Amino acid sequence: MLRRLAFACLLCGLSVSCAFANELRINQPAPDIVLNTLDGQHIALHDLRGKIVIITFWATWCDPCREELPLLSRYAHTHADDDLVILGFSLDTPDTLKEVRQLASRFHFATGLLGDPHVEGYGRIWRLPVSFVVDRQGRLVYDGWKDKAPAWTQQKLDELVTPMLRAQAQ
Repeated sequence: MLRRLAFACLLCGLSVSCAFANELRINQPAPDIVLNTLDGQHIALHDLRGKIVIITFWATWCDPCREELPLLSRYAHTHADDDLVILGFSLDTPDTLKEVRQLASRFHFATGLLGDPHVEGYGRIWRLPVSFVVDRQGRLVYDGWKDKAPAWTQQKLDELVTPMLRAQAQ
């Protein structure tokens, strides 16, 4: 089945990684991903064990993203001492780097350019915003692909992420 899906992706001109987005499983290890930040750092998901991680994909041209990003930034600031890490991957291109930097300078979380919308393990990033949440043990606990309303709201953060932040690392 997986081979047929990968072959179908190739026929459509998509990366084989499109097949793996369907393989994301809640409560299973999250696919590793590395954020190359705008200031030259490299933050790997596998190095963040013991923390709650929100992986979010956004773009400056995405209106719902521009509404969501300040909320995520405030949430990151509020929970800075609670082992919360937000990794923001911008789908913008290098020619809009100035605008990305200007917007990201207001964030209380790390951000960088994604570079390629095909992300191994997460698939092709085709809908924005889309986010994923990883628990302290490195397991995927929220898959934005499966959410009909994937943009973050304060209520969604309070219901999904805040209880994990309050729980002690095991």
